[in-house]
Amino acid sequence: MTTEAPKVNFYGLPLNELQMHLMGLGKEKFRAKQLYKWVYEKGVTNFEDMTDISKEFRRQLPNLFDLSLPKVVERLDSRDGTIKLLVDVGEAEGMDRTVEAVLIPSDGRMTLCVSSEVGCNLGCKFCYTGKTKLKKRLSAAQIVGQFLRAREALPEGQSITNMVFMGMGEPLDNPEGVFKSIRVLLDENGINFSRRKITVSTSGLVPMIPEVTKAGVRLAVSLNGSNDEVRSEVMPINKRYNIKELLEACRVHCRETKDKVTLEYVMLKDVTDSIEQARELHRLTRSVPCKINLIPFNEHPDSGYQRPLHESVVKFKNELFRLGSHVLVRKTMGRDIYAACGQLTSKFEQHPGQMNEDQLSVADYTHA
Repeated sequence: MTTEAPKVNFYGLPLNELQMHLMGLGKEKFRAKQLYKWVYEKGVTNFEDMTDISKEFRRQLPNLFDLSLPKVVERLDSRDGTIKLLVDVGEAEGMDRTVEAVLIPSDGRMTLCVSSEVGCNLGCKFCYTGKTKLKKRLSAAQIVGQFLRAREALPEGQSITNMVFMGMGEPLDNPEGVFKSIRVLLDENGINFSRRKITVSTSGLVPMIPEVTKAGVRLAVSLNGSNDEVRSEVMPINKRYNIKELLEACRVHCRETKDKVTLEYVMLKDVTDSIEQARELHRLTRSVPCKINLIPFNEHPDSGYQRPLHESVVKFKNELFRLGSHVLVRKTMGRDIYAACGQLTSKFEQHPGQMNEDQLSVADYTHA
């Protein structure tokens, strides 16, 4: 009987998989689109309210699908309007696990930064998440759940306009969860998010970059070094896939998508912020269709690095601009609640909640 079928999480099913699942239960294929519209477009999660579905099928639905979302266990609001949500994604290794999702407001946009893993195995030295080994890869349902919980957190009339896979974890280390969730988000019968408004970031898992190309979404790459020596120091992944291999993969992506790649460059005081490194970075990237995002380092406990001086950031940016690079300085958002780039981690890893005023006395940077 259909009521004895195992219950599955609705949010983890792309439309074609939902169709196949329903057909396997002896139901009509078109029911999948009906359910997608009710749940994602209309926000209805009570099966009894889905009025164009037969009463008998509505009675069966609670035994077939789980419509529960991950629980938000904490919310922090920044002085600049950034919202950080601590989301419970269940247990791993017998311990409760959480991830952080961040809503970032800017002129005419609301960007959601989602996590794809609890912890991370790549160990980038400047990243707080990288201090914790991988504990769990998130399912598509848990990633879509972050989106839906974040959407609920916004005031009425506001909506998520952009989505970036730049939170906790390496997205391309979790291709099943990440790309399945993207298929759910993009489907025109449901959330209908714009393909051009989703960006997947990678630390440099070169063999997986074609998956981003295939998904048709935007690509961002954490470069963070103007040569292999420096990049290997701050990003161990460079010892497996060096800069030459990484940038060639970017060129292929750009050629096939006719799109630019975003190259992210974290500026670490006295490590990656010299004028000569700006020149080296230009020489390295001038043959890649790209824009360069400069990201002044955001502090976290025991990082071993310092935030660069404002003057150093401006000079670095101006030198790249003079040489002809398309370059921006990313505005720092949510730093006071540890929600800025590189500051995310699990609450259960003794994450400090907020910075003190002395830490915040260092000037934040705008698009210089």
